[in-house]
Order: sequence, then C-alpha cells, then structure tokens
Amino acid sequence: MAARLENEYGVISIDREVIARIAGYAAIECYGIVGMAAKNMKDGLVQLLKLESLTKGIKMRVDQNKISLDLHIIVEYGTNISAIADNIISTVKYSVEEYAGLEVEDVNVFVDGVRVDN
Repeated sequence: MAARLENEYGVISIDREVIARIAGYAAIECYGIVGMAAKNMKDGLVQLLKLESLTKGIKMRVDQNKISLDLHIIVEYGTNISAIADNIISTVKYSVEEYAGLEVEDVNVFVDGVRVDN
C-alpha cells in the first residue's frame, strides 16, 4: 500500500519503494555503516547488498500515513554501534519526513553483521 497525502489540489500517492529508497540512501550516508543487509532464508547467511538493491534490507509498514521502518545493516568493525544506530535513526527520520512529507512513527535498526572496511 502506498502512502497518500491529500491537499487542496488533489491526492499525492508515494510508492513504498520510493520511501524505502529515501531511507536507504540516508542510512548508507551515515558514518560507520558498511551497507544494508539481507538474510538468506535458506541458509541463514547475511549478505551485503549492492546500491541497486539496498531496499531489500528495509522493511516498512504504513498505517494511516505514519511510517515504521526496520533497517537491517552491517557496521564497520571498531565503531560504536549505539552511536551509529542513534545517528541512523535521526538521519533516516529527518530525510523521510523532509523529502516525502510523511510522519515517521519509528525507526528500528537491526545490526546483522560487522565487517572490516578497507
């Protein structure tokens, strides 16, 4: 289901993929994040997603134009995970609200892996 905004000129419909892409690009710009993660259900392995498919690491729920986001990430080894998560939460919330005009109810960050980034 797409998010819908109404104003005096009509209805604006924003697809879920667009919102997820905004959130994904905002997240990968944050310090300490290597990338978005996707878990292979067959063998349980976590893989680093490429830029083209970063929305696969984002689960989203839209309820009465309030958005809840679950971000699955891989962080860089040696960084403070709670500081990275706090930064991602505030950056993603700001970006989605600013660019899409929708209220973000919550952003949940799941650290699925740690990588040494060269």
